[in-house]
Amino acid sequence: MQGIPLEDRRHFGSMLEHLSQHEVMSRIPQFSQTEVCHAEEYNSGAKDQLNVLVFNMERGVHLAELGDYLEYCPEIQPFDVILANELDDGCVRSGCRNTTEELAGRLGMDSVFGLEFVELVNENDPKGFHGNAIFSRFPIRDAQIVRLPEKYNWYFDRQKRIGGRLGILAELSLGSRQIGVGTIHLENRTDGSGRDQQLRFLLEAAERQFPKDMPVALGGDLNTNTFDGNDKAAIQKIASSAELQRRCLEDVPEWENCLRTAESFGYTLVPDLPVPTRRKPLPQGGWLPLRLDWMLLRGMKAEVSRVVSTRKEDCAFAPEGSALQEFQGEELSDHNAVWAKCSITW
Repeated sequence: MQGIPLEDRRHFGSMLEHLSQHEVMSRIPQFSQTEVCHAEEYNSGAKDQLNVLVFNMERGVHLAELGDYLEYCPEIQPFDVILANELDDGCVRSGCRNTTEELAGRLGMDSVFGLEFVELVNENDPKGFHGNAIFSRFPIRDAQIVRLPEKYNWYFDRQKRIGGRLGILAELSLGSRQIGVGTIHLENRTDGSGRDQQLRFLLEAAERQFPKDMPVALGGDLNTNTFDGNDKAAIQKIASSAELQRRCLEDVPEWENCLRTAESFGYTLVPDLPVPTRRKPLPQGGWLPLRLDWMLLRGMKAEVSRVVSTRKEDCAFAPEGSALQEFQGEELSDHNAVWAKCSITW
């Protein structure tokens, strides 16, 4: 995806002082583009199951270690599709690399990337692109960007960005069978009502794109934290109360109506156990366990599913001398991965 010169980025950013994100984004063609990279070889033949991985990769900052994790972690093997969030292209913080393209090349998978934000804080960024991606061992067809309704203006955040949340929908060819897939990233700086509106918009787009008899696997970081992530007082209140923390794990569906909305569209939720998928650091130390990452399945059934840790202490499988084995940080990502073996029932 072609970068935007720094002077143009500054200009577009200044326009946000008096125009909406939607108006500015409409002048930047990259926000409606999909960047697709094709593999040299594919899985062949029809299949009656699909192994799906949902993974927020926290910008791909630890790219070599993430690659090792994906190659060697036995609990996420095998995977046919990765529905991924938070991947950089041309950001200093992640080594100025195209993290989607490099991971796809290492894994020998098709990929499609969609631009979520143009980062403005670091003017040394060659591109400052940040977005979401789908990786597939089967050919990716007809990939489309779905820009979600804006619920927070990131230009006025300390991170200072042009853009907004999105989904990517695509079709995969499993021999003669077609499967719909999609990666989703809902807004954390809004409440449950805002996320519900965003997911409903995405599901309606999926209804239009995928035939009614097509099996579909959607997934990603739905940010179902049960509070507005911009409400610092609410976060502190929950962090200090074990009783309130129950809602972030066990009672999530009661607080996040987007999950009920997904079910009303005919999707089942995975995982169904109250296991945290996100570690939110707290100012006073420690972290708040949250249940944010989900798969939504239609015409498919998760025969086996699990949440898999991305903490270094749980990566004993790393080969000797690998980047992951030598990694000195506490975690590869602040999210765990969600894996499922899904049988196709339609």
